Amino acid sequence: MWCKDSTEDQGWHTHCWCCSTTKAFLPKMLEMNHGHIVTVASSLGLFSTAGVEDYCASKFGAVGFHESLSHELKAAEKDGIKTTLVCPYLVDTGMFRGCRIRKEIEPFLPPLKPEYCVKQAMRAILTDQPMICTPRLMYMVTFMKSILPFEAVVCMYRFLGADKCMYPFIAQRKQATNNNEAKNGI
Repeated sequence: MWCKDSTEDQGWHTHCWCCSTTKAFLPKMLEMNHGHIVTVASSLGLFSTAGVEDYCASKFGAVGFHESLSHELKAAEKDGIKTTLVCPYLVDTGMFRGCRIRKEIEPFLPPLKPEYCVKQAMRAILTDQPMICTPRLMYMVTFMKSILPFEAVVCMYRFLGADKCMYPFIAQRKQATNNNEAKNGI
């Protein structure tokens, strides 16, 4: 499937740029056995939700690329080249404005401030941490997804309100598109 809209394009093009950039720098890193490759994905690259399949697919691809590259570096015994996978939860950048989890859960899991995410990512990079999920609760969700049957994961998503969390965002985006089309006479 070829991606058409901006969220899809952003994920796809970012992933291609990441692979191309890695290919450009990796040969010299391998020669020197030194460097650090950082892949910024998303918690939606570890588990998914409804309505943003394209975004999730691109982030799952980034996670897979990172894991495969990390294994390749270990197999080649290039221990001087470090890797860090960054998987933040919803970051308050406006990209997914309107995304809502269950209102009773929101105070415990609000959108993250970009500065906080950068601080956490930098700490992980500087301490050679292979992966950082922000907040730490994302590790638990990923773990639960790996051990529970699919229907139990669905129940967990429903309890958190994560199963339809993107629906308000999608509705706002659709309304904005309709308003632009009406404004432009389309």
